[in-house]
Amino acid sequence: MQYRTITCKIPTMSKLTETFVKKTSHPSSGTRKHWDSEVKGLGLFVGKRTKTWYFQKDIGGRTKRTLIGRYPLISSASARQAAQSLALEMSRGAGKVYQTGAPTLERAMEVYLARPKLRSERARYDLKGQFQKHLGDWLRLPLDEITKGMVAARHGEMAKVPSAANHTLRNFRAVWNHARRIHNLPEAPTLAIEWYEETPDGRIIDDLRDWRRHIDELDNPIHAAYYRLLLFTGFRRSEALTLRWRDVHTDRIHLPVTKNGRSFDLPAVDIHHKILEPMRSLSRDWVFPAPKSRSGHLECPQRIKWSPHAHRRTFATVAMEAGVLEEIVGRLLNHTPISITGQRYARPSLDALRPAMATTCTALSERLSID
Repeated sequence: MQYRTITCKIPTMSKLTETFVKKTSHPSSGTRKHWDSEVKGLGLFVGKRTKTWYFQKDIGGRTKRTLIGRYPLISSASARQAAQSLALEMSRGAGKVYQTGAPTLERAMEVYLARPKLRSERARYDLKGQFQKHLGDWLRLPLDEITKGMVAARHGEMAKVPSAANHTLRNFRAVWNHARRIHNLPEAPTLAIEWYEETPDGRIIDDLRDWRRHIDELDNPIHAAYYRLLLFTGFRRSEALTLRWRDVHTDRIHLPVTKNGRSFDLPAVDIHHKILEPMRSLSRDWVFPAPKSRSGHLECPQRIKWSPHAHRRTFATVAMEAGVLEEIVGRLLNHTPISITGQRYARPSLDALRPAMATTCTALSERLSID
């Protein structure tokens, strides 16, 4: 009878002292795993460039591995202490995941987006898309591996669109600072950035009669009504697109969530109902329906030569030229007041704002030559 010799690869067992960890070399490929001979479950995973501490324990028949952090940020003594604490907690049945090292950018982003104070679902969607598009190769990196040089270089790579570069990296800074509240992180590496100067696009609709001709010639009446409502309310693009019939009332149009995180009621006057009335029979839910869209509402209205925000700026400009006070115009646009009194105490009623809305709509109608 012949016997075959089988060689089993047994993970290294050593006391993972500071000296041992420091002298352990990096493999040319793959990951070497070293397990501590004294603290059961404490492991050091050595890759081509990094050395990472983990704690591993079987809970309920399943192996649970918990990240402790990177060496040398987490020393041998700190890792041993963390592993002992985790072993004690898990033996009590807590089974919680503790992470004393830096989270990945993706994890930090998810925690940031889960905040109840985040302004809206649209804000969550936009930030996530922004990170996937511009910072996708960083998402799996721990935050403490994203350096000032990397941040400054990425900002420079996006120089063709300065506003996008600034906005993306400022959002990155916000995510970093949020993670910093519970993780031992240094100041955000965006310190290295020389922010681009941004020139706001202040364009308005100069010739409202020309605008009216373009809107009247649109093939789709839903798109035309959408642009008319933008002009006569000053709504932001998404506020109008996601408007529901349940929020359209005789005396007001209600926005449940806005850019500043608060709900908002805009005084409704006759012209608003005149614009919306032809839409009534199209949907019981959305004011501007689009059955083929995933959301059920209009998402991509036909493009015209004036942006949605140009409509908003035009509303504000005509209001002020018609004699409406700047502070009242700001209220109609749902801008956050600058003063503490304006932010916390003063809440003008719908009836107080209605005359200003009526004045603005009358002035717009006159410029459009609407009877």
